[in-house]
Amino acid sequence: MSQELFAAARSGDTAQIQALLAAGADHATADEAGETALMHAAHSGQVAAVQALLAAGADVNAKSQLGWTALAKAAYNGETGRGYVEIIEVLHQAGASLDERIFFGITPLMLAAGGGDAPVVEWLINAGADVLAANEGSRTARQMANDKFYIDVINLLNDAERQLGVQEDGSCSSTKSVVKPQVVNLMKPTAH
Repeated sequence: MSQELFAAARSGDTAQIQALLAAGADHATADEAGETALMHAAHSGQVAAVQALLAAGADVNAKSQLGWTALAKAAYNGETGRGYVEIIEVLHQAGASLDERIFFGITPLMLAAGGGDAPVVEWLINAGADVLAANEGSRTARQMANDKFYIDVINLLNDAERQLGVQEDGSCSSTKSVVKPQVVNLMKPTAH
């Protein structure tokens, strides 16, 4: 029954999800990678499925063996080449951490930045994600965006870093007050 639940979560079939849960399927069951139905729904961009699973009591902060959370899964999907702002927002409102790290110390902001997803990066910055966090290799989200020349993402992260007092050379200014960055993306959004 759990494989059916995972499939329903990936396809966004909320009627099937509710029927399976009513028939005794456990929303906390994980697949061989340790991923729950909520993680499958988030990674597939299925907002209604995410909402149905959360309403049924799914753990918004459950982690797979590699540390993946539903929010990290929604931050960037390499198969579709995008993340899902609407799902991240629902998960965050349900209590998901914006800065929970997966393997190698990677945050959701780093995933979105490394994938070039400006709308997700912008939302995470505005919601308070740690712009200056570094992974285990001492690399930040901006550095990951720099690697692939994602100009709109680089601009968003540079602006956010500047608001935090980080200079162009990477140093911090102690004379500037630290404020929560608020970034407005004036670039034309890319079609996903």
